Order: sequence, then structure tokens, then C-alpha cells
Amino acid sequence: MASENEQFGLTGPSFLTAIDWNNSHHRRSIAASLVQGVYILERDRRQNRQGPQSLAPPWWEYFNFKMVQLLVDDHDVSYFGAIYEFNNFPYPYPNYPGQRPPHYVIAFRGTINKSGNRAEDFKLNLHCMINALQDSRRFHIGMESARDIVSRVGPGNVWLAGHSLGSSIALLIGRYMAKTMSAHLESYLLNPPFTSPPIERIKNEKVKLGLRFANSVVTAGLAMATGGGHNSKAPENDPFTVLSSWIPYLFLNPGDMICSEYIGYFDHREKMESIGAGKIGRLATKHSIGSIVSGATRKDYEAVHLIPSAYLTINSSPSQNFKEAHGIHQWWKQDLEFKYKLYQYK
Repeated sequence: MASENEQFGLTGPSFLTAIDWNNSHHRRSIAASLVQGVYILERDRRQNRQGPQSLAPPWWEYFNFKMVQLLVDDHDVSYFGAIYEFNNFPYPYPNYPGQRPPHYVIAFRGTINKSGNRAEDFKLNLHCMINALQDSRRFHIGMESARDIVSRVGPGNVWLAGHSLGSSIALLIGRYMAKTMSAHLESYLLNPPFTSPPIERIKNEKVKLGLRFANSVVTAGLAMATGGGHNSKAPENDPFTVLSSWIPYLFLNPGDMICSEYIGYFDHREKMESIGAGKIGRLATKHSIGSIVSGATRKDYEAVHLIPSAYLTINSSPSQNFKEAHGIHQWWKQDLEFKYKLYQYK
């Protein structure tokens, strides 16, 4: 029997009867709904819901999209992503005032903790934790699809979207597209995992600042000791400089220990500047201790979850539990309290 959360008419953002593409709440709700469509596609497959019984199509059809390609994992034959095309989109594109709808959206789901999905999804979560997700088939399949679409319609007409593990895949693709093709894809990353202890969850501000400062000093020191802190790269070859003009949208909940450290990561960089330790902060921003250690054996090894610039949307409304704080449904709910902050690396 289908759950209420799977049915668009019961839990989806059906209140969006007139889409304003200049409205950030509308764009966020649509991106989250398209990702939810991937979750429901996989649940339809697992429960053999076909034709009229399928619950997935309303999650994209309501917003005038059609699903044009499924992204299938070679290992467990699951649907981990989908490519949506905006219906009746003529070429050349019409002149929308301000923000216009994307021609294509490439969306990736997160972990499904159910029999048949659990093993492969948890293995990829482990890959994410050890900074090895770029070696996975899901990343390579998604990357190949992104390259193909961008080469046909241009980067300004393509969105990336993902939730949890799926946002890590989308983040990786966005990074590689920016670095290798100078293509800055509009990216909606919902609850993206930050692979370090969740210091942001500590309530005492002095303790948080002390721990982060100590971590920055250690990280910067290790980077200097291993050669990563020397200005040996020209600005155009430095990964952070190359990526700094790509500004993905990050959607975070302080109650979600998986993603909340992104809040502290960006905020701490500003605090380091304010206390005169900006050089240490900037150096630590580029590296993690894990990436430095691994970089001793792998050339140009990067901490791929660390990004120079981002537009943060923080859901500061209270969550009842971790499941709600990490869930995708929060990102299209009405009457929530959000905080917004743009961080640009200089």
C-alpha cells in the first residue's frame, strides 16, 4: 500500500498553481519535487506499480516537465536519477523576464533504507565518507549524461538537483563541469553531506569556535608541511579559484547532523577573517585532514565536499527529529522560517 508521502496530491506542493520562476521558493520547491520524483520512480519499480498505478509522474508533470531518461545503477539495477525536460520549450528560448525555467533538470535521489536498495546505497554512503564517490558508477553515469546535455543546449539551460547522497553526486558533477568545461550549472543541493564531525551541533559557541580554530590550525599546518600550502599553482590552476565563480544553492537544516556542518564551515571562514587569521582560514578552507593524508599517495587529491562559494538557505524552523530535519519534504512546505546567506570566496 502506498504511503501518504508518496502521493503528490496529499503531500506535494500543489499550492503552486502559478509558477513564478523568479521566486526562489518556487524554484526550490520544484527542484525538490523533481528529486522526490526519482525516489517514487524507484519505489514504483520495487512495488511493480505501472501505468495508472504509478505514483511518480505527478511529481514532474504538475510543473510541466516530462521524464526523458532514467539513470540506472549497473550494480543493483535501481533508478538513482532521472533527466527531465521542460515541455513545449521552443528553440531559441523565449525571453523570460529574469529567471527562466530550465530546459533540462538532472535529478538524483538519496538513500532508500529498504531491502533491495539498502546495500548499494549504504556502500555509496561509505564512499562519500571516504571521499571516493567520484569512483562510483553512479557518478560516471550522471557525469556522462550532464556532458551530453550541456554540449547540446548549453550550461545555462541545465539544472542539477539532488538530496542527501544524491546531492553529493550532483555536487561532484557540478564541480567537474565547472573545472573541466567552465560550465556553471545551476545546482540545488538538498541536505548535502559534510564528511566531518558535526561541530555545528554543539550549543556552546565558545567551544565550537575553539574546536574549529584548532582544526583550522592543524589542517593549515599539515597543508603547509605537505606542500599544499605553498602558492605553487597559478590562480587559473588552483581548484578553489577555478570553482569560486560557481555558486550552488545549498539547503541546510541545523538539526541534520549530516549537512549542518556546512553552516559552520562557511561561517567560520568569515570569523577567521574577522580575528586576523584569514590566511589560516583560507588555507584550511581548501583542505581536510583526510584529503591531505590521502593526497600523499594520490596526485591532486581533493576534498570534494569542500566548495569555495555557495548560497545557503537554512531552515531554522524547529524539527521534531532527525528524520524530519534530513527529509526532503521540508523544502516545499509553506510558512517555514528560512535564513539566507551568500558566501563568495575571494
